[in-house]
Amino acid sequence: MELSGLDIGILAVFFICVITVGLFKSRREETSEDYFLAGRGLKWWLIGFSLIAANISAEQFVGMSGQAAMKSIGLAVASYEWIAAITLIVVAFFFLPKFLKSGIFTIPEYLEYRFNHTSRLVMSLLMVIIYAGVTIPTVIYLGAKALNPLFADKLMGIPINITTLSWFVGILAGIYVAAGGLKACAWADLIQGSALIVGGAVIMVLSFMALDKPGGFEGIDAAAVNTSLGLGDGATFSEKFMALKDANMHMVLPRTSTFLPWTALLLGIWIPNFYYWGLNQYIMQRTLGAHSLREGQRGVVFAAFLKLIIPFVVCIPGIIAFTLYGPKMQEDAMNQKTLNKPVLEAFEQVKSTPAQAKMVIPFNGDFAELHPEKIKEILAFNAAVIGVQISPDASLEQIRSQLMPVFVERDKYFARDVEENAVKPVEEQKQLSITDLNSEAVALATHGNLPKWKQVLEKLSGKAPDIEKKRELVGYDYDGAFPLLIRYLTPNGIRGFVLAALMGAVISSLASMLNAASTIFTMDIYREWFSKNAAQKTLIWVGRSCIPIGVVIGCIIAPVLADPKFKGAFAFIQEFQGFISPGVLTIFLFGMFVKKAPRNCGVVGLILSPIIYGILFFGWSDIAFLNRMAITVGSIAAVLAVMTLVNPLKEAIKLPEQTKIELSWSKGSIYFGIFVTILTILLYIIFW
Repeated sequence: MELSGLDIGILAVFFICVITVGLFKSRREETSEDYFLAGRGLKWWLIGFSLIAANISAEQFVGMSGQAAMKSIGLAVASYEWIAAITLIVVAFFFLPKFLKSGIFTIPEYLEYRFNHTSRLVMSLLMVIIYAGVTIPTVIYLGAKALNPLFADKLMGIPINITTLSWFVGILAGIYVAAGGLKACAWADLIQGSALIVGGAVIMVLSFMALDKPGGFEGIDAAAVNTSLGLGDGATFSEKFMALKDANMHMVLPRTSTFLPWTALLLGIWIPNFYYWGLNQYIMQRTLGAHSLREGQRGVVFAAFLKLIIPFVVCIPGIIAFTLYGPKMQEDAMNQKTLNKPVLEAFEQVKSTPAQAKMVIPFNGDFAELHPEKIKEILAFNAAVIGVQISPDASLEQIRSQLMPVFVERDKYFARDVEENAVKPVEEQKQLSITDLNSEAVALATHGNLPKWKQVLEKLSGKAPDIEKKRELVGYDYDGAFPLLIRYLTPNGIRGFVLAALMGAVISSLASMLNAASTIFTMDIYREWFSKNAAQKTLIWVGRSCIPIGVVIGCIIAPVLADPKFKGAFAFIQEFQGFISPGVLTIFLFGMFVKKAPRNCGVVGLILSPIIYGILFFGWSDIAFLNRMAITVGSIAAVLAVMTLVNPLKEAIKLPEQTKIELSWSKGSIYFGIFVTILTILLYIIFW
């Protein structure tokens, strides 16, 4: 469905207004403090909306909404938002006073004062790599993903796909952040932050209306909706919503979940939250630009309250989207060029010659449930690749009986020198589903049953089998949940506004990341290591020059994230930030609260983080990534504790103190922070 002229007009007016206001407010930037920290003059309401606009983007509206649409996750993904509310309260009263008191430009700068110059450089390099390789590409991809369903295949002769839309999103964000700096971002965020909450609320209301009376909206089978909920044709809205609540709106997942097990709520989830909200440059840059500590604390607590609203305008519509448009999400998974279609086309070409195919095809449980005949055909093909002949007409028991001896022998062989691959008990193997059997066959063909570190060694030595594991076949295009709501539920005009709000959020987050990356490179790398006495105009020029480089790298990587092996863009960004966030959080906690921690703790903690997390990632990938983060933090903390006991500082380090920013606390923020904390606990009780 193409956008109407009215929709395009609203989009154009929205972005013209946003860019004009941002550039007008930042027109007098003369120093690096003006460009990178908005002259340290941001008020609380500007900080609050800017924090939300910088944070909420397609990562939430597309990625998080898509995770919520999955039956195995549902509303549990909202913990990232509600735990963040409490995290922000802690940041406002324990982190922010220390940072503003020292007068730092960047988060890595704090490490130089508390630890040493090298730790500042190491953290700066790690953060620039993560911004360029993970967060910026993810936001660009999700923005393109949100736009893709709304356009035809071509526009004025130009092919419209994830790649071309990625470049559109990246270039648009780069234009105004390069021109206007943080103040342009903050004022643009005020408009976009307000619009995204209103736009999300509009989609939430429309999704409620569609759930209540599905027959009144395009593309919805009313009878199928009621059947999927286990209700009759005369079911009321409250009955439908309660059925969804009972099935998908729970905050606790089983301990065996690889996404967000309940054990992660005890420690694991707090690690990315404290890293993101307290130690992440593109978020904290807003608070470092506060006019005073009072304004900064008010703004952060206000943002904490707004975080409680986000799951209602993001996650719940995603859950409803699957109920309304499950068949459409299934159809999109089969037909989109970035999902199943190219894999199935390749399979059709080689399925008659498995011995020469040099490829195997995995599929997930959703695909197995939806396509029972096709999966038997694929499993028979994969089995033939490993030398086992299976008829596509064989029963599940017959398939097990033919494959299990092969798997048992494989396990016995690898158990001789790889302790992790102990032989599975026969009774356990008898319970393997057809999806599990296929996964075992794929692993055997590619040596995927080995730990990842050994797979890498085999590939480097040339011993790995010359078999390609194709992209996993999936049952549903979950990331398409929120875009489908926009496409089918919004009328002309409103669609343009909602899309403007969504794209505004994407552009805002992307601009914030680009600005943060350029700030760290300019102030922590260029100025400190290449030109100590650089003029203010030179620093601004270097910062602006970083923007197009970040855009190009992000736009090149972004289309790759369509591959289902990344398990959704939201999971990708959380997973790969885990390489640095445990180390960053641990050394900052030691730096701020363990006065005797020696100076070399900073470098040691930062270097250990990707090493320990990497070992867990490659060797024990079945452990939930939040639990891997917790293990990494615990390991680093143990090492730093030993270092402190063996070689403690003789006296506490005195950090620099600035005199420009007023540092009195906001008592009203303390009371409001307590209110937000209580409200968060009540939400957990309601949806437990």
